[in-house]
Amino acid sequence: MPYYLPEPPYSHGQTARTGILLINLGTPEAPTARAVRTYLKEFLWDRRVVEIPRPIWWLILNGIILNTRPKKSAEKYASIWRPEGSPLKHFTARQATLLASELARRTPAPIVVEYAMRYGQPSVASKIQAMKAQGVERILLLPLYPQYAASSTGSALDAAWQCLLHQRNPPEVRVLKHFHADPGYIAALKQSVQAYWAEHGQPDVLLMSFHGIPRRSLDLGDPYHCECQRSGRLLAEALNLAPEQYRISFQSRFGRAEWLQPYTSATLEELGRKKTRRIDVICPGFIADCLETLEEIALEGKADFLNAGGGEYRYIPALNDRPSWIAALADLAMSQLSGWLPTNWNADQETQEGQNQRRRALALGAKN
Repeated sequence: MPYYLPEPPYSHGQTARTGILLINLGTPEAPTARAVRTYLKEFLWDRRVVEIPRPIWWLILNGIILNTRPKKSAEKYASIWRPEGSPLKHFTARQATLLASELARRTPAPIVVEYAMRYGQPSVASKIQAMKAQGVERILLLPLYPQYAASSTGSALDAAWQCLLHQRNPPEVRVLKHFHADPGYIAALKQSVQAYWAEHGQPDVLLMSFHGIPRRSLDLGDPYHCECQRSGRLLAEALNLAPEQYRISFQSRFGRAEWLQPYTSATLEELGRKKTRRIDVICPGFIADCLETLEEIALEGKADFLNAGGGEYRYIPALNDRPSWIAALADLAMSQLSGWLPTNWNADQETQEGQNQRRRALALGAKN
């Protein structure tokens, strides 16, 4: 097998396009033990996700986890699966489609918008190849993680770099590393919460639950914890919440090591024991609803709170395909595409220039 991937057919004078690749975590292809096992094997073998020495982790992963966890996880996926499939994939695909429409409204320049999953399908490599086949010569990598973590954004970029290593003619690349303090992102969260409260009333406490990472990652220099705290503070300020009206916590702990605290489950139990009348929970780090929001928070979290003696519990959905989020996403993309998009692009002029280039190339002996 050759080291470099084959290049797509090239024709002199073809229009060079700009592309945006949205990257999300990933999902099993189906809510079955077999599909979940395939997904978990790829996900949990990533060095960015689990930093345990490979020989030891291989034995744990293949000898224990992949033989016990898939069936339990498949049952959880089945509880949130939609007729159109995985919620995460559905909403990520919707975001790509809506972003393309919004950008087409803002600029006449041709922009190709695709989405990929870090684990599972469609893969990052397959989408980069597909974009090159469409004449894309410049790609903005846009991982859909507001807060940077080595295990999320870092891993998504790893997948792109691994593909680009095997490109004979790689595209130009730009990266949006994070957007945890972006005004548009915070404003979209604010609007989402306010719209929910306008319909359901305001709770005693708003709990902002972020995905957790091992405490060791913070000690080694990962900025994720600080960025989550900043996002939470900015959202609270935008909503004019007093300190006692909101809490920040971390969910999805895996294994026995210490993770970022306070843990969401423990916080819910604490609020329940205090007989809190009502809490609302939002997950600002998840741009699209998924297993961690729809099952872990909306279902398991509710049980933790109610069983501890709490009153009313509500989950506020992720941004998903809200118009305010799509507009904010387009703002983020346009800010990163500066210099790549001509301000006065004209399709007819582009076609004419392409034809002129092709004639000159053929006159010099080019074959196509």
